[in-house]
Amino acid sequence: MSIKPKNIVIFGAGGAIGSAFIRHLSETHSDASIHAFSRQTPTNILSGVSYHAIDYTDETSIEKAAREAAGNGPPDLVIVAIGILHDDKVKPEKSLKQLSAEKFQYLFAINTVTPALIAKYFLPIMNRQQPYVFAALSARVGSISDNQLGGWYAYRASKAALNMIIRNAAIEIGRCNKQAIIVALHPGTVDSNLSGPFQHGVPDDQLFTPDYATGKLLAVLDNLTPQQSGKFFAWDGEEISP
Repeated sequence: MSIKPKNIVIFGAGGAIGSAFIRHLSETHSDASIHAFSRQTPTNILSGVSYHAIDYTDETSIEKAAREAAGNGPPDLVIVAIGILHDDKVKPEKSLKQLSAEKFQYLFAINTVTPALIAKYFLPIMNRQQPYVFAALSARVGSISDNQLGGWYAYRASKAALNMIIRNAAIEIGRCNKQAIIVALHPGTVDSNLSGPFQHGVPDDQLFTPDYATGKLLAVLDNLTPQQSGKFFAWDGEEISP
């Protein structure tokens, strides 16, 4: 990347996309420190990467992560690759009658609140001596103007809220650091546990491997400028309207 990061932080290291980011960045930036955070230590760990356990539900654990990551100097690149669409507790809603407060609270806690708290503790400690990047994975379905199908109420709303968090943070940080690049990213439909039950209608050429998607996203980040901070970009560089 053009920013030449020396201290990289990845959240969601145990997931398909997070682990792919680690593989890419450990190859292209072998001289950088890489801190990988996940709820449990991944089974496939890479040498030279510092793995840390984190409790995303505990704000003090996120604060501790910031101290751990800054041990090698201020972070230059932070990627938040966490998120949930479904699990054994929740499924995407197809109609209003399927809504519940519990579903909204559960998805918002993971998709919106956790990235916001990561921003709270990491943005103030990032490297101000050069442009830096803070990127969080969002989803095109979180675009209000792009929504033509409806459904998926809690997931769409949580990602739309995340996009607003990113915009707000970019405005605030931009007042004191004109070099900051803070963006939301849409990786496309990636072959992972998140998209698994919803791949049946996806054309083969639009279902990406994690390595392909992260490679494209890193290329997008490589070409961004501070003037684009606060915006939402797809894997192919397209700016997505909120």
